[in-house]
Amino acid sequence: MNILIYFFVFLSSLVVDLVPFIGPPAWIVMVFFQVKFDLNIWFVLITGVAGSAMGRYLYSGYIYLLSKRFLKPEKKDDLQFIGGKLADNNWKVQLFVLLYTLMPLPSTPLFTVAGSSGVKTSYLIPAFIVGKFISDAVMVFTGDYVANNFNDIIHGILTWKVFLGTSIGILLICLFLFTDWKKLLQEKKFRINFNIWK
Repeated sequence: MNILIYFFVFLSSLVVDLVPFIGPPAWIVMVFFQVKFDLNIWFVLITGVAGSAMGRYLYSGYIYLLSKRFLKPEKKDDLQFIGGKLADNNWKVQLFVLLYTLMPLPSTPLFTVAGSSGVKTSYLIPAFIVGKFISDAVMVFTGDYVANNFNDIIHGILTWKVFLGTSIGILLICLFLFTDWKKLLQEKKFRINFNIWK
């Protein structure tokens, strides 16, 4: 019975990290299952983080396909340019991903950047798993206060923190998409271009 529940932890974490903005963070899903079914917290973290990593991997794949389909050739060229810059600095990118996932920021912008720019997500996943495991462990363990009031978990999905995190994520994605990266990296000039769609 418990194995099936852990599978649902994996599947739910995958789904919430496969969808860009709708739904709670994966750690809330983990806390929900852990509290509701009194699961082993370490197995919850292992299965939840594995599902989250798979969700982000798949997310970046379909974002890549969407960007190829809907972005203008000039913007695609710009994104591939930044993707090449990121691929050239593999250990720095790994360090950045690790530090980014340790912070309480949504990982959607990170994988939107990776997917849109054609960076191989498989390079990012190891650092993502380490950072995600640590940050989710903190959130799940400190989520014990929620165990005393189950209704707080459900209502916690729509808190100002989730709204703020989502807003910051959308802002970061817009900043990434509308920045002229070639001009910024080659000429050190910051320019915004909103005319990127076909």
